[in-house]
Amino acid sequence: MRAIVTGANGTVGSRLCEDLRRHGVEVVCWDRGSVPVDDYWAMDRFVRSVAPDVLFHLATASQPTGRSNESWLINYEWTSELAWITRQQGVRFVFSSTAMVFSNHARGPFTVDSEPEAPEGYGYEKRRAEARAFEQNPEARVVRLGWQIDDQPSGNNMVASLEAQMRERGRVEASTRWFPACSFLDDTVRALQALAWAEPGLYLLDANEQWTHYEIVLALNERYGGRWQVEPTEHFVFDQRMMDDRVVLPSLKARLPGLR
Repeated sequence: MRAIVTGANGTVGSRLCEDLRRHGVEVVCWDRGSVPVDDYWAMDRFVRSVAPDVLFHLATASQPTGRSNESWLINYEWTSELAWITRQQGVRFVFSSTAMVFSNHARGPFTVDSEPEAPEGYGYEKRRAEARAFEQNPEARVVRLGWQIDDQPSGNNMVASLEAQMRERGRVEASTRWFPACSFLDDTVRALQALAWAEPGLYLLDANEQWTHYEIVLALNERYGGRWQVEPTEHFVFDQRMMDDRVVLPSLKARLPGLR
């Protein structure tokens, strides 16, 4: 099998590439320097030359180059073009979206029937891109992800964020009234691969069945030897959990026995 991966240097993309290669998949990483994302025909030729079985579109505008409206270009327009190209070439298309398509004022937990309504920013661009992906390619698989948890204290994951808080403030604040959408990174990348072969449609990946951010942070702190000073707060009130019975991730409890 052969796969193209956009965002291959990101938190999810880099681990996905590792796991794909470990399972014998030939992985081709999309280099935006070589294949510009605003040149349709260059993109079309590139996908044809690789002839992948699946294209995982995970990229975001995490490293701005100074282009005008670059975030919209990367999150929406590029997604639209890739959805169309994969449709024309008969390539499976997996697009990673986010729980942030719901604003902090929405009422969770969310299901596939919940209407995303983020009014601006990253969540708005992603929710518009979701709809566009299905317009361009009805066979697309769109997968909403929560906050990733990984043992590596670097990159865009929960542990790295907690480590940064501890370095900068000498403590970690965690809300007792926030139920974050989240999952362990290794479980996420395995699910993404499985969903490439599932029925087309929208999927939600979340391993948090019932725990608050504070409870999760306490369990992570226990896992890592109690190196953080954790303080409860009520400053953020939000149920961000996503429920999808078709996708069964290992529960956070299986990964974090310290969860009560």
